[in-house]
Formats: sequence, C-alpha cells, structure tokens
Amino acid sequence: MTIYSFRLRIINLKNCQTYRRLVSGGLSILIAVVACWLLATPSALAGLNDDRFDGDIFALYGSNASLVPPRVNLAESLKRNKPALLVFYVNDSSDCKLYSVVISQLQAPYGRAANFIPINIDTLPLKSNYKPMESGYYYKGLVPQTVLFNQEGKVVLNETGQLSYEQIDDVFRDVFNLLPRSESIELKRRTLNEINTELRE
Repeated sequence: MTIYSFRLRIINLKNCQTYRRLVSGGLSILIAVVACWLLATPSALAGLNDDRFDGDIFALYGSNASLVPPRVNLAESLKRNKPALLVFYVNDSSDCKLYSVVISQLQAPYGRAANFIPINIDTLPLKSNYKPMESGYYYKGLVPQTVLFNQEGKVVLNETGQLSYEQIDDVFRDVFNLLPRSESIELKRRTLNEINTELRE
C-alpha cells in the first residue's frame, strides 16, 4: 500500500462521513417541515353540526347551487305578481346549514311557480330604514327566517327558526289553492345520503 492510496482512503472516508451528515441533516429538516405542515393545516372537512364557515350552504348541504345567487330580487318578484319565498341565512350557522336542505327540497315542487330568494344577511345593506320592496324590511334579526309572499305581495308566513318541509308546504298549498295534504297522495321520505332525503309516493 502506498502513501497515495492511503490518502485516498482517508479522503473517501471523510467524504462518506460528510455525505452521511448532509443526508441525515437534510432528512431531519424535511421531516420537520412535513410535520409542521401537517400540524398547521386546518381540517378541510365540512361540518354540518358546527358554526364554522365551510362555503355556501345551499351548494354544500342542500345540494342545490342554483338557489344562490337568487335569480330575482324581492322587488322584481312582487312586480311580477309571483309568490316569493324569502329565506334569511348565514353560511356559518348550524341551524341554517340544516335548514338549507328543507329549502332545497321545496324548490323541486314549487321552484317554477314561485321565486326562491335566499338572502345571506351579511350581504344586506346597512340602513336605518328599508322600503317594503326591499328584503331588509322583513328581517327580524334572527336566522334562519322564512317569509312567504303570495301572488298579491301579502306576507302569508313570517317565522324564525327551522321549519319543517310540511309547515312550509301547507302554506304553499294555500297560496296555490292546492289540495290539503290530508286529501292528496301521502309522500314518504327516502334517505339519499347523510344529509338529504327525498320525498316519494
């Protein structure tokens, strides 16, 4: 063995140790970055029973993105002498999230005959006084709130809190002069998923 080959072995040994140190240091940094990223990332799961903002509730929970934004405002609907269902809501309320399912189900039988106007209260203009043709005129300060107008523009339902499908359907039946529920075909609920049900004969 010559001195030259002995020096090469020492240099290779030093390079190997340096290489190992660099690799282990790099892996340590990578593991630390990934751990911080995983711990700092908020959960992306939408929660039906919490008051967190998950996005638009009609698209997420009601499975009906066609409701927002509304096609017409209250003034246009009243000018057309068409019934209107005004629903005040916020996207970060568990009560409103659950109620969006009921409103979406009501649109199936009544969506062509009545205007559905969901109003996110965060978008209401701040005014001291509203006119009767403006949505803010009917807002009571609680959500969800449901206001149903008949063809003449008269308020036939104005309730806060979650209403059942049947409660609103009964008022719609009066507005459209349809048979009462007791005289029509009984509809049964069928579960579509963990949030939505479907009404069937």
